[in-house]
Amino acid sequence: MYVLFFFIMVIFLVSTVVMMVASLLSKKTIMDREKNSPYECGFDPKGSGRLPFSLRFFLIAVIFLIFDVEITLLLPLVCILYLVDIYSWTLTGLLFLLVLLFGLYYEWKEGALDWSN
Repeated sequence: MYVLFFFIMVIFLVSTVVMMVASLLSKKTIMDREKNSPYECGFDPKGSGRLPFSLRFFLIAVIFLIFDVEITLLLPLVCILYLVDIYSWTLTGLLFLLVLLFGLYYEWKEGALDWSN
């Protein structure tokens, strides 16, 4: 028991030291105007290179990611169809799909899927 606790403490200590050293070594000390400006093939930039990121696009990407992961969670249901009881398989699948459809309906109702606004 003490050996396990000792190893956990050593791992925690080593990882903390490594993170602190990496944080100290990675700091930029020189802030150069040229390095902070956007690069446009040697020409002076026409506008700001740091345009704001569209929050609407980010929300659509996150929703796509959630429903993409949903497919990876549904595929094993098809693979185990012949290995489990059909009643429990159907109940599990329908409950999972109902939760996802409820989430989709909620996103639609809140306007997160409305791309025109």
